[in-house]
Amino acid sequence: MATPGQWVEGARPRTLPAAVAPVLVGTGAAAAADAAHLGRAALALLVALALQVGVNYANDYSDGIRGTDEDRVGPFRLVGSGAARPAAVKAAALWTFVAAGVSGAALVAWSGHWWLFAVGALAIAAAWYYTGGRNPYGYRGLGEISVFVFFGLVAVAGTTYVQADRLTGTSLVSAVAIGCLACALLLVNNIRDIGTDAVSGKRTLAVALGEQRSRMLYVLLMTAPFLIVAALAVAGRPWGALTLLCAPLAVVTTLPVVRRATGRDLIPVLKRTGLTELVFAVLLTVGLAVG
Repeated sequence: MATPGQWVEGARPRTLPAAVAPVLVGTGAAAAADAAHLGRAALALLVALALQVGVNYANDYSDGIRGTDEDRVGPFRLVGSGAARPAAVKAAALWTFVAAGVSGAALVAWSGHWWLFAVGALAIAAAWYYTGGRNPYGYRGLGEISVFVFFGLVAVAGTTYVQADRLTGTSLVSAVAIGCLACALLLVNNIRDIGTDAVSGKRTLAVALGEQRSRMLYVLLMTAPFLIVAALAVAGRPWGALTLLCAPLAVVTTLPVVRRATGRDLIPVLKRTGLTELVFAVLLTVGLAVG
């Protein structure tokens, strides 16, 4: 049986900034509209964290039973390593999705926007079918699109909406910036696994684009958010420029990718990409809240 530490490692804590960042920024956008509601923000954070952990366990299970993780160089996997039975990991994923659903239902009831049930159902379905089911879309190069939509646009704009009862231009623009960083987090993970994914038949976006173009896309995704917030600052949110303090971290994070680091040398890049997204989100949240 897997140890508690292995279960924690299997939840892939390094990816959790992708869940925390959009909720922070969505709350900052709500504060910019004088409508921040910390109780609803806390529930939104529970939903996002549960979805992220759930998708990590679901990927562990689905990739493990397909044999995709048999020759893995990335972070520890429960099923692929043999530390846990597939059924146990599947159950962990499903129970985590239940937790996301319960938190989401409470948030919907509190906000009164009942149509958001449909959005929550789509988010859970997207989390499962990324690598689950007969035709997982993550095996067809669509993972980054899903991450951009659900951990960028939906998470940021949705967090603002349940607090302010409306969407704002600031929230939507900020959602694009956070979506780019979330995509970068997934992309660098897939760049590391290009060789093994190609052999196992997992056609991620990185496999489809090839290594060189994938690295170029990663640089673009890490650069675009700073250009977006610069435009936001010019458009009337000058404190959004606080995010430029995060630029040196983004540069240091990007350099190994530009210098063609491979395999295990990209594992620290995954951690730093998540850290970049989190620091960027904190600075942007402060900037939006201040004005």
